[in-house]
Amino acid sequence: MTRAPARTPKQRKHDTLHRLEHDVDVWVATAAEDGSAPHLVPLSFVWDGAVLLIATRATTPTGRHLRAGGVARLALGPPDDVVVIEGTAVPVPPAELPEEDAEIFAGKTGFDPRELAAPCLYFRILPQRVQAWRAREEDEGVEVMRDGTWLVPD
Repeated sequence: MTRAPARTPKQRKHDTLHRLEHDVDVWVATAAEDGSAPHLVPLSFVWDGAVLLIATRATTPTGRHLRAGGVARLALGPPDDVVVIEGTAVPVPPAELPEEDAEIFAGKTGFDPRELAAPCLYFRILPQRVQAWRAREEDEGVEVMRDGTWLVPD
């Protein structure tokens, strides 16, 4: 099987931003503050150019972990074209989320947490580290963001 050559850092960033702008679902991994009880779930998201917005019921393991520890790891895409994001999570009660943001979230994802009977929370995920790779050829230089700063200029 012939594989495409490794992408340049600039192309990796471009592809990562495209995925963030166009994908709808992301895998969200969390754990309790002491690292126990790891949990992994698919959730819908919206990217505003700087922050991912997700939502989940407040009582789920994901909701509890994000409120308590404020840390998440997210993964977009298939294993042969993956973006992994480590970020900090800030809970946002639905009443505190701007109406425009809630409408954008519901419109893009087809899911409106405001309509559920069980209390939900939105979480703003601020990326701190982003990695992107496709195959062995891209094992080097997978990091496209570090400490919240893109490593490649626009």
